[in-house]
Amino acid sequence: MLLLVRHGETEPNTQGLLLGRADPPLTPRGRSQIAALTSSLPRPDRLISSPLQRAISTADAFGHPFEIDERWIELDYGELDGRPASAVAPDLWTRWRTDPAFAPGAGESLAQLGRRVRSACEELTDAAADGVVIVVTHVSPIKAAVAWALDAPDTIAWRTFVEDASVSRIDVEAAAPVLRWFNRGVLPTP
Repeated sequence: MLLLVRHGETEPNTQGLLLGRADPPLTPRGRSQIAALTSSLPRPDRLISSPLQRAISTADAFGHPFEIDERWIELDYGELDGRPASAVAPDLWTRWRTDPAFAPGAGESLAQLGRRVRSACEELTDAAADGVVIVVTHVSPIKAAVAWALDAPDTIAWRTFVEDASVSRIDVEAAAPVLRWFNRGVLPTP
């Protein structure tokens, strides 16, 4: 099975900011979320993390050796990183939501994200078919992995929401990947 874990809460998450490649630490609540989550999951046969510190701190909580895979880094929001989602102009949101090849200034498109995450998922299929693979990552790569599992377009990202410290499960079966869980959390959101 492939378990996709979103890192715990960060301060920008609490403020509703777009958080891409900026790298703030987990909040105390985020650390508590992760302690509860990691104790509820099976021991991984393989543990992979995004290179960002909030994901690495989350992976550390498993108490298991892990590897870094750059393909699981968050979407690059470019000039929008760190800005409130509410400050993005409506015409920009419309273009971003309808054109998967569009990227905000100096950022990354959903199509680019989808290609790198699909590649990472494909490489993990054998390991996930035979054991437990846990990937600690971010909102957008989780959405891209779900799109891969469902054979859905990259724009499905705009129709899903991923909570802090949640887990989604994809089972790798002979015919096709199967989404078993999506966005399961341990602690309630305030």
